[in-house]
Amino acid sequence: MRVASDDASAHRLSAPAGPERRCILSGAHGPRAALIRLVAGPDGRLWPDLAARLPGRGAWIAADRAMLEQAMADGRLKKALARAFRTAPPEVPADLADTLERLLGGRAADRLGLEHRGGRIAFGAERLDILARQGRLHLLLHAADAAADGVRALDQAFRAGGGDMQASIVLPRGREFLSKALGRANVVHLGVIDKGAADRIAADLARWLGFAGFSEAQGGAWPPPGKRPGVDGRMGSARPTGRNGQTSDER
Repeated sequence: MRVASDDASAHRLSAPAGPERRCILSGAHGPRAALIRLVAGPDGRLWPDLAARLPGRGAWIAADRAMLEQAMADGRLKKALARAFRTAPPEVPADLADTLERLLGGRAADRLGLEHRGGRIAFGAERLDILARQGRLHLLLHAADAAADGVRALDQAFRAGGGDMQASIVLPRGREFLSKALGRANVVHLGVIDKGAADRIAADLARWLGFAGFSEAQGGAWPPPGKRPGVDGRMGSARPTGRNGQTSDER
């Protein structure tokens, strides 16, 4: 993920607070919205449950593709799944990481479309400039191929209206991604005018981009080294288990 700003600083999306779960690979805790739930399907294979609604016992992992792939390669994932499911672990598809990245990106796009249909997203540079200066934007997104001067102008308006510059994001996908997600032609910039919608979009973006580890425009990486969105409220630091040593690994 790359983030545009006048001072080229690294901004981060954060996941909302909520019921916590523990990553079976790292032991770190985080809100459900920041982690990824895996379940055993009826075919005996491991399936992603991004909405965390499928029945039965589940296992949770942090949104970190590199960690997942390493755990698949060295056998730690299989062992962790056996502990989490308390039985023979389900079959792990070889393309699990690719599938997760695709599904997480699709969920982020679907979220944008849903909020657009609900009337909570605004378009057009002139309208966005006005809304930003009025302090009515809660999240500002730019396509990767947006002109630098256009991004800079809207960021300045956002800042002038008291906007949190960590909520001005240059996505790693171009206008084709935004246009397809929203069912509109040539979407380069968009603003979210509802706080709840901004939180929901940010959560889905954080999980997708954190898992994919997209590079930032300034040459860094998303998330920053050693950090993961929303885990334990400290971007990936592990912490002890909950009261009486108990954790919530399922459901």
